[in-house]
Amino acid sequence: MQDVVMTPVRDSIHREITPLNEDDCFLVFDRQRSLFTYPIHFHPEYEINFIANARGARRVVGDSIEEIDDYELVMVGPNLYHGWENFRNTGKALLHEITIQFPRDIFGDSLIAKNMLKPIRDLLNNAQRGLSFSKETARQIEGRLTSLSQKRGFDSFIEFQSLLYDLATSRGQRLLTNLSFQHSNDFHNSERIEKIYNYVRANFSKKIMLEEAAALLNMSVVSFSRLIKQRTGKSFIEFVNEMRLGYATRLLIESNKSVSEICYECGFNNISNFNRTFKKKQKCTPSEFRMNFNGTKNVF
Repeated sequence: MQDVVMTPVRDSIHREITPLNEDDCFLVFDRQRSLFTYPIHFHPEYEINFIANARGARRVVGDSIEEIDDYELVMVGPNLYHGWENFRNTGKALLHEITIQFPRDIFGDSLIAKNMLKPIRDLLNNAQRGLSFSKETARQIEGRLTSLSQKRGFDSFIEFQSLLYDLATSRGQRLLTNLSFQHSNDFHNSERIEKIYNYVRANFSKKIMLEEAAALLNMSVVSFSRLIKQRTGKSFIEFVNEMRLGYATRLLIESNKSVSEICYECGFNNISNFNRTFKKKQKCTPSEFRMNFNGTKNVF
């Protein structure tokens, strides 16, 4: 892989200046190494990462921190924090890493809006929150990724588009981050849900009443609750709390504010409720999350 420039943002997060030029459709990097050496970083390009033989390593995408298995396939959207640290992986086996980077405007607004490209449009949109693909998908796609790194010219671009479509329609996809870590609106296909999303985003630090939210759409509480459940898969309070948790994890990462300050700033009415809700979602307390995230800077 070509050298990249890392510009410090905070101690453990860097802005990567990738080698992707204006005239490039995409870049593929295929490499083997013993251990991970990159810090947590972000960049304006989309990125697909395939990793094999790194069982026990730890993935950081936005506010998601997870230990990985022997096959890993993840896609991240523009400016979403991401990186892998060695954690429990000892480096005894060479890890195989294939990275694809491509620009946000690769398809153009008019092309990506076509019905035929809806699966890819949804894929790019979901990648704003980070996408993890199943181990089966990672295994199936390994050969194609290796082959893509060896192709040249227009054939490589055709295969790249086919690859995106197959990823878009694959089973077992999983969103990695909380709602507020996305950098584009994934409710563009529903004006009513978008209106509620914007309302919650503007008022998450305050007390939000179900009745008031329903009134915004001129709906009864029952009908409104049903709509939210159908479109988000969550109850309204779960939807609001996920928004709050997204902002909380961002503050834990980006600021030096105390857990107590973050709790109230994000609309939780007491520390106990904040800790309980946070731990249910993140599988750790806010203090542990901050310690785990900041700890990534010490392993490179």
